[in-house]
Amino acid sequence: MRGYRFVTMAAAVALAVPVGAQQARRETATPTRTAAAEDGQLSLSERGYLTRPGLDVIVFDDIYPDGHQTGVTVIQHGLRVAANGDIRLEAEPGQWSPMPKGGERKIDPATGTITQTLSFPDPDKDGKGFNPIFYPDLELSYKVRVAPEPGGGFRVSVDMDQPVPAEWVGRVGFNFELFPEHLFGRSWVMGDQGGTFPRQPNGPVAASTGPQVPVPRNAQPNGPVQNPNGQILGVPLGTGRSLVVAPESDRQRMTITSETGTIALIDGRSAHNNGWYIARETVKAGATTNAVSWVVRPNTIAGWSYAPVVQVSQVGYAAAQPKRAVIELDARGVATEAQATLYRLTAAGREAVKTGPTANWGNFLRYRYRTFDFSDVTTPGMYVLAYGGTETNAFRIGDDVYSRGVWQPTLETFLPVQMCHMLVREKYRVWHGLDHQDDALMARTDLNHFDGYVQGPQPMTRFAPGEIVPGLNAGGWHDAGDYDLRVESQIGTVWVLAKMVEELGLDYDATRVDAAAKSVEIRDPDGKNDAIQQIEHGLASVLGGYRALGRLYRGVITPDLRSYAMLGDAANHSDNVFRKPVAGLGVDANGKPVDFDDRWVFTEDNPDRELYTAAGLAAAARVLKRNNPALSAEALAAARAIAANAMARAKSVPNKVFALAELAQATGDRAYFTALGDMTDVIVAKPGETAWMLASIRGDLPAAMRSRVDAAVVGYQRTVQASAKTDSPYGIPYVPKIWGAGWDIQERGVQQWFFEKGWPDATDEASWLNALNFVLGAHPGENRASFVSGVGAESALVAYGVNRADWSYIPGGVISGTNLVRPDLPELKTWPYFWQQGEYVMGGGATNFMFLALAADRKYAGAK
Repeated sequence: MRGYRFVTMAAAVALAVPVGAQQARRETATPTRTAAAEDGQLSLSERGYLTRPGLDVIVFDDIYPDGHQTGVTVIQHGLRVAANGDIRLEAEPGQWSPMPKGGERKIDPATGTITQTLSFPDPDKDGKGFNPIFYPDLELSYKVRVAPEPGGGFRVSVDMDQPVPAEWVGRVGFNFELFPEHLFGRSWVMGDQGGTFPRQPNGPVAASTGPQVPVPRNAQPNGPVQNPNGQILGVPLGTGRSLVVAPESDRQRMTITSETGTIALIDGRSAHNNGWYIARETVKAGATTNAVSWVVRPNTIAGWSYAPVVQVSQVGYAAAQPKRAVIELDARGVATEAQATLYRLTAAGREAVKTGPTANWGNFLRYRYRTFDFSDVTTPGMYVLAYGGTETNAFRIGDDVYSRGVWQPTLETFLPVQMCHMLVREKYRVWHGLDHQDDALMARTDLNHFDGYVQGPQPMTRFAPGEIVPGLNAGGWHDAGDYDLRVESQIGTVWVLAKMVEELGLDYDATRVDAAAKSVEIRDPDGKNDAIQQIEHGLASVLGGYRALGRLYRGVITPDLRSYAMLGDAANHSDNVFRKPVAGLGVDANGKPVDFDDRWVFTEDNPDRELYTAAGLAAAARVLKRNNPALSAEALAAARAIAANAMARAKSVPNKVFALAELAQATGDRAYFTALGDMTDVIVAKPGETAWMLASIRGDLPAAMRSRVDAAVVGYQRTVQASAKTDSPYGIPYVPKIWGAGWDIQERGVQQWFFEKGWPDATDEASWLNALNFVLGAHPGENRASFVSGVGAESALVAYGVNRADWSYIPGGVISGTNLVRPDLPELKTWPYFWQQGEYVMGGGATNFMFLALAADRKYAGAK
């Protein structure tokens, strides 16, 4: 259920909102705080938001309402505690609810007032593709104004350009969302009412009345996308003119007072699992100027400053590996700095082994950074590092630090759990039952699926829409939390696994995989290389589709929104019976009823993606040659045919080079080397994109081409090393964005490993080792956890997979990681529903991390 796929829906309508600075560099990173702010009054920072010590109020800098990341946002004592302050058409909006479209944003420097213009588009009149299944027949425009209030609070006002239509009165309201995890067990007070914020949503519930926003999950089987009984909502926890949030906590206390009406405190999880607590006031009939007016006063602690965060790999370091801690500090801190001390843990407790000053790096985002290099410490053992009254978790130094419990959980647990079309057991536990045996029906034509799949006017195969496509009920891995099988995720996973076998000698057996019985037993070795078995499983899906369709599939996915959003055992996703009618499934993205719970297979004409797939097939063919020669031959034949059909039509230079390089290595065919030689100019023009793909065949390249590529790589690596010193304090080029950057950093790390393989004298090993350290804990923000679940002293133990409703994790899964709350807050919360921070994915997440960790293991401990 990956949020970035919904750019065409709710998230897209906010993209017009100016986002301010999207990147932060050393010379601009510290927000300017005026004298008024230091005296307790909010004032404008140079980044365009309101600030004072301990409090920041960001107003529509962000662009992601679906991800609870836009509108009026409050950061209190360094934590984002409230967000999405804006007009909504539902008391408890969800992921596919209508969201407003952003317009002009104005800042008045004299008063500190920030004003954002917004509107709800009429899908029939807007002309920009707003789907009427999700957007109602309503035109509504308004402004949200936020201004400092005396005493350190702020006023938020809503001005309607015209009164709310009579039929929408009582439905349109201002919502202000309160982040739940920080409030569990805390209290709230509304006059003489009070209570605690519940850990789970509780009854009573009631059906709202009045005009309904269309929600496909409530669709009637025979037509309208609307629940005639209204949205089922939780009864408000309390109502009143003033709400006090967490009065017992100086760090969290916040008072919200309405000057225009009654505030309802709602548990937004009653209607949607990923909802937040909501303070809401509906807009009165006839109201325009100051239709809603609130004064919000978050409490701040006098003299508060951001505590130092010492960031290291939660696993540790090889003895010979470069070791550098990053220390994150309040940007307003004094120039005098504490010393850092590295302690070795002993039977007596601890002993200091290195004490010294830290080096100033500079400012990045909203923080100031210093570093501490302890590469000279090589004695094996357990260590902690202390600075300024804080210290790290214990971590290890030793050349075999990666040899157990680091890359292994990904292969031992995460990949088996994600296996589709299998029964997956772990001793007493069943991770999921035998699933999706009714895959798949040919998708309907002229359909833009709500998860981004598009089926054109023709199926492009011999199968008509609704017909059974054989061979798709075997193989593949569920992609993250939505169970779908994207061809690029499947083949990307196959490729990385093949490279680990080929380049790093991966041969590891901890799992019993019985493809014939469709059964998996975790930690029950069967004498076969788990990596080879996983590659075979991936090819069962990719080649199974190719055999049946005569072309690649685009993806396999459920057609209706209710099934798509299902949480729990994959075996409950469908009945495993082809074309058995199931009542109440809802509608597809065109509003047409869905009759069967069988998933649909989509096709496309995408030569660039075909070349990417051909590359993965060629790599798989090489490593399967000994264990499964028949499948190897089939994969290579398919790779050749697919590449031959796609090469002339493709536009992506990286995908062309990728396919040619893998086919050249797989076949030795000089025609592929000649084709690569013909692309020398475009390769050397942007060596960072493609030259790494040539590392394994560098010696076989035409001499003239090799010479030019070598020179280009040397020049490129100089820029890599220069940017590693200036782009971020983590030794890697890092551009924070609204989605966690961990996957991109890992992918680039793998590429840098190949650069080191092909051009060791030009490439610094730190360029890929720093990517590994970043994922394992050396990353921005106070959450120091390893992005790899179950790996390291502190790791992501609440993640966004099919397990998210259980607040749990899958060992070896790798989350997206710290993301950017614009313009400058790095954030990684403990919350299972933030796909932009905590999502697992196939094809670029866990397996890229596994490659880096295995590469480090092989480098320092040697082959096992």
